[in-house]
Amino acid sequence: MALIQWYPGHISKAERQLKEQIKKVDVVLEVRDARIPLASHHPQVKEWIGEKPRILILNREDMITDALRDEWRTWFRSRGEIPYFTNAKDGGGVKAIQKASQSAGIAVNERRYSRGMLPRPVRAVVIGFPNVGKSALINRLLKRKIVASARKAGVTRQLQWVRISEEIELLDAPGIIPLKLENQEDALKLAICEDIGDAAYNNQEVAQAFVDLLVNLGTESVLHSRYGLDPLDMTGEEFILRLAQSKYNNDLERVARQILQDFRKGYLGAVSLEYPPNN
Repeated sequence: MALIQWYPGHISKAERQLKEQIKKVDVVLEVRDARIPLASHHPQVKEWIGEKPRILILNREDMITDALRDEWRTWFRSRGEIPYFTNAKDGGGVKAIQKASQSAGIAVNERRYSRGMLPRPVRAVVIGFPNVGKSALINRLLKRKIVASARKAGVTRQLQWVRISEEIELLDAPGIIPLKLENQEDALKLAICEDIGDAAYNNQEVAQAFVDLLVNLGTESVLHSRYGLDPLDMTGEEFILRLAQSKYNNDLERVARQILQDFRKGYLGAVSLEYPPNN
């Protein structure tokens, strides 16, 4: 499979600006994809934010099972982190984010008060990979659409401050990705979930790898249910080929796009690509 790499020019500029702006913020909202909570974590986030409080948000909770959400919650808590699950599309879990942001900012204003300074709104920044739902989350927090949002990587192109309330100001930042995607297993999951731009990968290769991944995870029955073809005793490549022959006039690209879109839109049901590690 060809190497998956994607680093558009605007992201490089936005990352430089983001590092500058992070110095001015009080709390960081890190948004990840609930289907791939580990693969959608930018490895440099902790280095950038230092000691600032961070609120971990796992968006698209509607696309994983309730049982798996509970497993992730337990796993993260065992590591001293409290994950907040959201569905930015319909606003689920958003109120808890607002409360957590305000709580994190109380300490900021207590320090200001002790120095004889007036209180000010808490400054928060929303960061994460492209297309994990950052802008949709901000629009939900604002209760109105003020930042561009779409199910597509790379919609937000510049940093902008938006005031949520008298208490909170939010910085919407473009998606950030590492300069080099070192872990290609993670890169593949990001491609399957459309959390990086489609210029980075070949649809047929990614769809084949997606089928193989579901077989490895033991969740291949969702493909059997949807397409009437059991992938268990064949490779992902064979599955795409057989499906193209039987239903899509031998159009491999069409099959690949269809399978990926069916997963991304939730037509395969609640399907996760990652589970909490045992260690």
